[in-house]
Amino acid sequence: MSAERARVRLMQGNEACVEGALVAGCRFYAGYPITPSTEIAELMSERLPRLGGKFMQMEDEIGSMAAVIGASLGGLKAMTATSGPGFSLKQENIGFAALAEVPCVVVDVQRVGPSTGQPTSPAQGDVMQARWGTHGDHPAVVLCPWSVRETFDLTLRAFNLAEALRTPVILLSDEVIAHMREKVELPDPATVKVVDRPRPVVPPSEYKPYGPAPGDEGREGYVPPMAAFGEGYRYHVTGLFHGEDGFPTGNGEKSAALLRRVNAKVDTRRSELIQVARESLDDAEIAVVAYGCSARSAVRAVREARARGIKAGLLRLVTIWPFADEAIQEAARTAKVFIVPEMNLGQVAREVERALHGAARVVPLPRVDNELFTPDEILARITEEA
Repeated sequence: MSAERARVRLMQGNEACVEGALVAGCRFYAGYPITPSTEIAELMSERLPRLGGKFMQMEDEIGSMAAVIGASLGGLKAMTATSGPGFSLKQENIGFAALAEVPCVVVDVQRVGPSTGQPTSPAQGDVMQARWGTHGDHPAVVLCPWSVRETFDLTLRAFNLAEALRTPVILLSDEVIAHMREKVELPDPATVKVVDRPRPVVPPSEYKPYGPAPGDEGREGYVPPMAAFGEGYRYHVTGLFHGEDGFPTGNGEKSAALLRRVNAKVDTRRSELIQVARESLDDAEIAVVAYGCSARSAVRAVREARARGIKAGLLRLVTIWPFADEAIQEAARTAKVFIVPEMNLGQVAREVERALHGAARVVPLPRVDNELFTPDEILARITEEA
């Protein structure tokens, strides 16, 4: 079989996530089985040892996240995958990784909740948890795929962003995307851009784990170089506020400077981080804002509306956080109604309303009955608003 034919496969979303992680250089996985993400762990347990990587099934989700942090500090690209209840348990350690600036990837395959909910049914109820699930002020980078191939692409991107920014990055999938199968043509790994964390260029005696990083693309000091434990560099890691040397500090100025820098390394890159996809938005009078599995039905509804002479368009959120305020405001130049279909009770609809500042009317289209939207349901609302 030719290499070209070998890269064309019928693939499940969770499988594509694994492929993207391995191409990105992931060599450590720790997790605990939970529907509908379990296939990621199963495949990682098979694939990682063949590549010299490590797979660990932990005793729980808290330990899984802790193990991922430890592996990353040891120099490995590391990830975990879970669903709603497990994602809740990971939050404290995700916050630790954010403040200690430990790169890692967390995959949340959403299902109906709260609590155990409907473990085998799709939902999009974790959008706000992905942003605000941990306590304190820290940034969040959250990517949301709508197809099997995009799951591969965004998993790779999640690792690249985690490494470049020294921060946890969340891939917010859902049961539909995770379990459906599509024909996928994977890129040649040799052609894929892979980003590694910034490394120190000074000897261990001069290294400050949270010190300035000259040449950070014009944002000097926002992303400090990161040494791996076991390579001659010894430094302190803590979840407390800390100085450039990593040791705890009670100094208010130093604490504020740390928190502002941790946020600035994301905030100053908004234009790079925020990805959206547009269809027929240039003259749209009705804009549909959708993401994940709901966007698959939304794009069909928009095309059907156009065929009927209705000027509808789609703005698909690929990056959920940071939120695409600017793209939504741009769409409001022509659109006076924004319809937001989502499988929750309106989490993104409220963000769209906030971004618009009254420039257009927002029509939430929630669904929480364990079923995916049909294109006709979204089309009916577009027609009603036309």
